[in-house]
Amino acid sequence: MGKIYSEDELLAISGLQHIAFCERQWALIHIEKQWEEDQRTAEGRVLHERVHDPDYKAHKPGIINVRAMVLRSFALGLYGEADMVEFIKQPEEIGVKLAKRKGYYLPRPVEYKRGRPKRGDFDRIQLCAQAMCLEEMLECRLFEGDLYYGEIRRRETVQFKEPLRNKVQELSERMQRLYQQGITPSPAMKTSVCKNCSMQNICLPSIRNKKSVRDYWDKTINLKV
Repeated sequence: MGKIYSEDELLAISGLQHIAFCERQWALIHIEKQWEEDQRTAEGRVLHERVHDPDYKAHKPGIINVRAMVLRSFALGLYGEADMVEFIKQPEEIGVKLAKRKGYYLPRPVEYKRGRPKRGDFDRIQLCAQAMCLEEMLECRLFEGDLYYGEIRRRETVQFKEPLRNKVQELSERMQRLYQQGITPSPAMKTSVCKNCSMQNICLPSIRNKKSVRDYWDKTINLKV
């Protein structure tokens, strides 16, 4: 059994998609507490504000929708909110029992994104982490969830298989190590990728092409000798 984290040690689930994309981006946001909003992040924030209404509980036949559900996992060291969790009634004793409800319901996390599906598993990792938090909190096993993309207005189903779960575990542990060390890594992404990052003006990725002060003084001293 791995480490069990305390309440004070929990880190934001949202950080998983940041660190999966770029460790420096994650550190600037979650260690240095820096943030710069562009049009895309602003649109994403507005979308989440619309979705996050904790008092909203929609009831469809066999489905109960709960928005802004608080999540946490002491095994992963994570906390956050699910945009929406659908509790879907099951024909068998699968899932969890809900107060004042008959039968069993299986939770299904749904994460809202402003754009369209991305290359890589950044969004899937975040959704899987939400599912793993729900499993720990509700003592059940989840098999899949959904990513809703606002630009194309449809859902993408994500299956929570072992490789994705292992990635969540790996990145959670990486976040904890970097956070405890207080390390902000140097820029490592290709500059072509950095151009599309909202943190570009804070990150200053071009510094990788600059010589250090030590190199400058060493060169100056050598010229004088």
